[in-house]
Amino acid sequence: MLQRPQTIFLVLSALSNLAVYFTPVYDKAMQDPQLWIGYGLAIGLVIAIILSVFSIFKYSDRKNQIKWTKVAMLFQLAGIGFAVGVLFSLGGIGTYLWDEALGSGLALVGLFFQGLAIRFIKKDLELVRSIDRIR
Repeated sequence: MLQRPQTIFLVLSALSNLAVYFTPVYDKAMQDPQLWIGYGLAIGLVIAIILSVFSIFKYSDRKNQIKWTKVAMLFQLAGIGFAVGVLFSLGGIGTYLWDEALGSGLALVGLFFQGLAIRFIKKDLELVRSIDRIR
């Protein structure tokens, strides 16, 4: 069902990943001479967004939903790695620490929401199993 708590967490994860594109980390990633880091960040987060949204609509098969959310977490971790790579490829953490860490922090928040979504999907799975045992 779409009105479950995991849906809210997956939507929040997708929104926080989308917000990374409007932070200074993404701007710096696309201006970096080593452009592959910026592309890695962009591609990793886009795939994480797509898989999070895709996972929302797999609510009828909870095991499959957990699998797709875990795959989204893998791409999320890759995106976080590229975000940290952007920070260090530009000569370390600069004087505008808040602006630079904002993008990485939003990506971490997205990972946190995906973890919460998996937790609530597992709770739903256990609830369904316990109801089946009662019958």
